[in-house]
Amino acid sequence: MGWWPFTKRTKRTTAMATLRAKYDAAQTTADNRRHWANADQLSANAAASPFVRATLRNRARYEVANGCYAQGIVLTLANDVIGTGPRLQMLTNLAKVNQDIERQFAGWCKAVGLAAKLRTMRMARAQDGEAFALLFSNGNLDSPVKLDLRLIEADQVATPSAKLGIAGAALAVDGIEFDPFGNPAAYHVLKSHPGSSTIALATNFDRVRAENMIHWFRCDRPGQSRGVSELAPSLNLFGQLRQYRQAVLDAARTAANVALFMKTTMPASGEAQPVEPMTEMEFSPNMAIFGPEGWEPSQIKAEQPTASFKEVCEGFIAEAGRPWSMPKNVSLCDSSGYNYASGRLDHQTYFKNIRVEQSDLEDLVLDRILAAWLEEAIRVFDIRSVEQFEHQWFWDGREHVDPAKEATAQETRLTNYATNLAYEYARQGKDWETELKQRAKEVELMKTLGLPMPPPKTPQIVAPEAEEDT
Repeated sequence: MGWWPFTKRTKRTTAMATLRAKYDAAQTTADNRRHWANADQLSANAAASPFVRATLRNRARYEVANGCYAQGIVLTLANDVIGTGPRLQMLTNLAKVNQDIERQFAGWCKAVGLAAKLRTMRMARAQDGEAFALLFSNGNLDSPVKLDLRLIEADQVATPSAKLGIAGAALAVDGIEFDPFGNPAAYHVLKSHPGSSTIALATNFDRVRAENMIHWFRCDRPGQSRGVSELAPSLNLFGQLRQYRQAVLDAARTAANVALFMKTTMPASGEAQPVEPMTEMEFSPNMAIFGPEGWEPSQIKAEQPTASFKEVCEGFIAEAGRPWSMPKNVSLCDSSGYNYASGRLDHQTYFKNIRVEQSDLEDLVLDRILAAWLEEAIRVFDIRSVEQFEHQWFWDGREHVDPAKEATAQETRLTNYATNLAYEYARQGKDWETELKQRAKEVELMKTLGLPMPPPKTPQIVAPEAEEDT
């Protein structure tokens, strides 16, 4: 009798081993077969092939160049991420070295137009999917440090098929050579843009070492080597919006014009003047015309869609800005339907996305630019060398909708030691040391001129923001 439990357990274990979990989305039926027809299992680089990326780039550039909403979204994104440009603050223990580096680097940024180039790179990353910047020495640059950046379009970074026999081409992915560890080793930059008039030189390229090239793109999949246009999910939306707008315009134009449809009033057994089917009759406005005998005119009615034009447009634009967590009022550049609280709530996710992008920009672009600049600046300015050039970047601060309320809250946080001056100034995109030194100069000058000093204000503890909806 002791063998029965063992046999039952064995059968139950075998039955459980044959079970297979099911996912509804993994089932292929007659209803969803066409919906998932384009799904594939291509690798990241195979899915983003040169032809696919070029097609998406060209269509995204067309939409940005011809669509006011697409261009506005891309410009707003670049302005919010880059703003007036990053500002450097050195954090070494040598105050004199910090001041010298910050001053010289700010002058160099102005000479090369770094802020404008970074905004162009962010726009290129949005519509092209990636941005390239070549670090080179510009002898004509109006700065002691001759380092400069030359922006390169994604079309120009490619490997012509005629040159695939070079060493290391087996590890190359459309203009990028990789070492055995997967790190970029060199970039192939065409000497002429594929869309330029110098077609004869389109197959010639320069091999640029990876340390001299900055490649900025969003990596969405493991193993992805080239960027795909960030506008790709929204391209159909912009096209459909134009089609819908044209359809509404055609309906309005039809309603404004007089269009008649002639139908007979005679019974089937009666007689009416014969008329050729689909015959058109032209007439001028404000003119009475007698139609054929036995026929009655009726005006064609232009039907509008069920939803209003404004609602449909707002829905399209809100969906198009979602890949960047951009709220509807930012995409539309219209906050007429918002109150104070909902406006701030929608912006929180967007500002968090901006901070993430700025952090990515610091790691992949700015730190590399600073390292190349310091390598030359140390020799040019005879800057005292230190072991580590610790630093941080400042960006433009976010303006508060209610400055008085924000100032009161800031004063309370400082009094309660819940924050510090460095953090509060950083939120405004300012260097706390520079601001305090400037304030000290102002106070000293006010004392010299005998001007009254403002009395210290006792902070008041304010209740939570209960009037945000007003």
